[in-house]
Amino acid sequence: MGYLEDVTKELFSYRPELTRQEDFDRFWAETMDEAKAVPLNAVRQKADYPIAQVSVYDIRFDGMDTTPVHGWYMVPDFLKKEKYPCLIHYHGFTGSRGEPSEFMYWLMMGFAVVSIDCREQGGRTGSRAPSSDGYSMNVASKGVHNKYEYYYRYQYMDCMKAIDFACAQAEVDAQRIVLEGASQGGALTMAMAALDDRPAAALADVPSNSNLVRRIDGQHGAFAAVADYLRRNPQELDHVLNELSYFDTMNMAERITCKVLASVGLKDETCPPEMYFATYNRIAGEKEINIYPFNGHEGGGVFQTEAKLRMLKQWFPDWFV
Repeated sequence: MGYLEDVTKELFSYRPELTRQEDFDRFWAETMDEAKAVPLNAVRQKADYPIAQVSVYDIRFDGMDTTPVHGWYMVPDFLKKEKYPCLIHYHGFTGSRGEPSEFMYWLMMGFAVVSIDCREQGGRTGSRAPSSDGYSMNVASKGVHNKYEYYYRYQYMDCMKAIDFACAQAEVDAQRIVLEGASQGGALTMAMAALDDRPAAALADVPSNSNLVRRIDGQHGAFAAVADYLRRNPQELDHVLNELSYFDTMNMAERITCKVLASVGLKDETCPPEMYFATYNRIAGEKEINIYPFNGHEGGGVFQTEAKLRMLKQWFPDWFV
């Protein structure tokens, strides 16, 4: 047995007890119906971009609470195809939709690309969601007292509507959707792979939002905010943990049927790898995970980017002819 096999053998058997509530499926069915009832009201405006071989559009569409969600839509015009596969990017915590140059390797591969802001983080997107109580430190604790007001209920649905946007574009082949993201973006990728049957593949690096009780208990990453909220409101402990269970990707994982390529860093203290394995080990479909034994939350970096490019070519060779 080699070093990596020896240090990871317990991870592949890690399956903590689920925290899923009896009305879990009904809650998400109601939430998605509510989101779908709100018109997309999508707008795309072509940007003046110095690389003439691609078209870059500044986009926005309405979230389930009519919050305008901002993003980019990019098309590899130089390939002169009628339809393109589309990669949808979800960013990490406190980030934004980024800049078009960050996605050029996906465009060079032949993808159209959608990248959206997460609301109330580092981009232009705000929030019109109701909030009837206070929160602590950051948005990961916003609405923890009520699953219908919780931050990630609205953010997950923004991500679903990004898929709606992509599938509605004339240049996109709606049968060839790939989701991608790291950290928070990896969590959003996992959640959408579970809640939406349109993605063909999900690429999730150092993912968050898995095994949330342990994340909160260890005060890891953004969920240290929930620990701080509970320090101030100890009487809400059991209630808050029950409300957050609806957003824990380990409770969703059995619904994932698309292809999955994931990655973790064994030295990651922000999103400890064993917490993601609580999700990964419950995915029944085709899956693979790359483990970087001496990497932290930066994950595999360019090595994982290369792995994602190669895996997509292996999975879908006819997409890139």
